[in-house]
Amino acid sequence: MRRINMKRRFRNVLCLMLSLIFTTQFCNMPAKAENKDDKGIVVQAKSALLMEPTSGKIIYEKNSHEKFAPASVTKIMTMLLAMEAVDSGKIKLTDKITVSENSKKMGGSSMILDTGEVRTVEEILKGIAIASGNDAAVAMAEYLAGSEGAFVNMMNAKAKSLDMKDTSFKNCTGLSADGHITTAYDISIMSRELLKHPKILKYSSTYMETISEGRKAPIGLVNHNKLVRFFNGCDGLKTGFTNEAKYCISATAKQNNVRVLAIIMGAPTFKIRNSDASMLMNYGFSKFETKKVIVKDQNLEKVILNKKGDKFLIAKAQEDFLLTLERGNKNIITKKLVLKQGLIDYKKNVVIGSCEIYVDNKLCGKINICSDRDIKKSRVWDNIINNFTDLFDKAI
Repeated sequence: MRRINMKRRFRNVLCLMLSLIFTTQFCNMPAKAENKDDKGIVVQAKSALLMEPTSGKIIYEKNSHEKFAPASVTKIMTMLLAMEAVDSGKIKLTDKITVSENSKKMGGSSMILDTGEVRTVEEILKGIAIASGNDAAVAMAEYLAGSEGAFVNMMNAKAKSLDMKDTSFKNCTGLSADGHITTAYDISIMSRELLKHPKILKYSSTYMETISEGRKAPIGLVNHNKLVRFFNGCDGLKTGFTNEAKYCISATAKQNNVRVLAIIMGAPTFKIRNSDASMLMNYGFSKFETKKVIVKDQNLEKVILNKKGDKFLIAKAQEDFLLTLERGNKNIITKKLVLKQGLIDYKKNVVIGSCEIYVDNKLCGKINICSDRDIKKSRVWDNIINNFTDLFDKAI
């Protein structure tokens, strides 16, 4: 009996020791990172999206269609409408804007404009892009549409035309308002559209600027987007913060001819917002590369101008063409020449059409092409003579 009790005690002690070893090992196992996906990315913000803007390819997304308040990232649409007006010739960068009382009294971030002050369109754009001035945004809205309300209608109409299905603007500044919402996905759409107006990057990439003309006290502008100073290649686009929205950003950067776009919404701190955006952009740069698929003055194709084939020209590229592609993908790149209609005489180095570049049968861009020589296209009489010559040759 005593021997049996000893065996039981030994077994119990052994089980206890094994249990302690297992528990210790289990408790010391590294915990699985929260929100870590199959790419190894951990985004702490509520919503995020990473895009290669040339193709529109989405590389990463988290809750990208969930609606949130965008804060001053709203001003991307304000800048987009302003840049469209500039690039279309509707307004000029040198045009004068007179600041209204309504503009001056705007709360939040400010360019510190005075009522009645006159500033150029370019200076107001700087105030929006660099200092995120709510007063500057309203001044621009009133200049373009007559009132902020009318401008907001323009903003929503533009959002609709861009198929931003989950966006509703209530103002041009991003100040908190009921129903003023968008998504990371929709922000990427309007950001990509704004990037089609590269002049804006001149302003959004500026870290500090001083405007002093016509003022007793100069206006000092400091960029709210610190990534333009601390992240290699970052040149825009817009940050935002309100108590409701928390910290948001639409950040873009360019390295080795590759551009990426990262959207962050609802980050708890500005450090986390910048960290999330930086991590995503670095990931984007690791995934893509840019290749020069056409070189300026490159001979692209022989263009036959008559039936015999003895009258021809060589179509040459008038510029380089760079293509951003995902690393490791075996894309099929094809080119198609499109000649201008109605041309009879072809002049050397004068544009005669375009070369369309396709990746996997999808049009990705085009460049102008020119002729390598002066040559006349065959006329009707020439064709008749050629036809008779062909018949004569066959008879012989």
